[in-house]
Amino acid sequence: MKKRLALLILLIAIVVIALLWWRENRRYDGPVQKVTASAGQITHGRYLAQAADCSACHTANGGAPLAGGYPLETPFGTLYGSNLTPSADHGIGRWTKDDFFLALTQGVAPGGRHLYPAMPYTSYKGISRQDSDDIYAYLMTRPAVDVAVQENAMPFPFNQRMALIGWNLLFRSSQPLPASSQGNSAQWQRGRYLADVLGHCGECHTPRGVLGQMDLDKPMQGGVVGRYMAPDITPQGLAQRGWQPQEISRFLSTGLATQGSVFSEMHMVEDLSTRHLTPPDQQALMTYLMGDQPPAAVAAVKTGSGSDTGRMIYLDQCSGCHAREGEGKPHVSVAMRNNATLRQPDGRNLIVSILDGLPVQQFPNGESMQSMPAFGGRLSDAEVAELVNYLRVTWGGQPANITADQVKALRK
Repeated sequence: MKKRLALLILLIAIVVIALLWWRENRRYDGPVQKVTASAGQITHGRYLAQAADCSACHTANGGAPLAGGYPLETPFGTLYGSNLTPSADHGIGRWTKDDFFLALTQGVAPGGRHLYPAMPYTSYKGISRQDSDDIYAYLMTRPAVDVAVQENAMPFPFNQRMALIGWNLLFRSSQPLPASSQGNSAQWQRGRYLADVLGHCGECHTPRGVLGQMDLDKPMQGGVVGRYMAPDITPQGLAQRGWQPQEISRFLSTGLATQGSVFSEMHMVEDLSTRHLTPPDQQALMTYLMGDQPPAAVAAVKTGSGSDTGRMIYLDQCSGCHAREGEGKPHVSVAMRNNATLRQPDGRNLIVSILDGLPVQQFPNGESMQSMPAFGGRLSDAEVAELVNYLRVTWGGQPANITADQVKALRK
């Protein structure tokens, strides 16, 4: 009897797993949708798609806009952004606006296929139905691009989408994300919607647990994104690195501020998203990040002059662009003085920038920064550590506590 019961349970499990696998892998063949919308709705949908930073993950380098293919590196493998054009066979051309809203807010595509939470439905869950419908109208009135997206490179068991059913049971919630600042004004409320929902800032700037879930006990307190650290952008974290409200607004709209320039993933965010926000939305976003009562910016306190070895490396390798006393050069390189990257308690971003270098960066209004060469092949781990410590002590108000082993761990 026990053996028969065990066989029955096994058979049921096999059937359930087979059905789930079929549902997650079948081709959705709903009818092709024909969408008409007013010019106003399409314009608003375009603005919302920019505010939601859709292009960043859904446009490959050199590819058609929103046609997918951008690689997203995760600890669990590589995902490729999906095609958001109204292509019937490769995009969302068969999706209804109800399908689109369900995918945005619950991470479930038509037919029951689960989306990986790299598509930030854990943040988009708070989007209004009208905003979702406007984005859908905008996307569905773009030219269809019949380009298939590359298959994800996810090893077993992460390539089994059915596992996301359990992930969602554990981590998906209908509750709003915890606020990262204090406030109650209309501007603060609008900024919270822009940051926590549309802009999904917490998806990068909040630390994650071992299963990839956001640690909601530490909203906006910093998280690792690829080789870089998305820094702490709570009011306290920003103030400790010398940020003031108007400088944050300038940084998000132009990519440049006294504290430095956007780089890596944040350069793409500024270029494709935040610089397109209206002045009222810029103000609202800044208000939320700093709170209705912003803390005062903390001045960097010089903790020493750095080692002679570190200074000699700086003068030899860096001062040609950043200047002898770290004042920087317009259109060439940022200043070391008041530089927020030097003031981060974690030296990861500074180390990686020195090892890997940075590409030429273009900014609004004809501004630019020249490329920064990679010094990983020029300097040893010990030399990079000496340089980083010199920069942190001299201009960042940070201790000289970076070791050669830390540098070695961050080499590619």
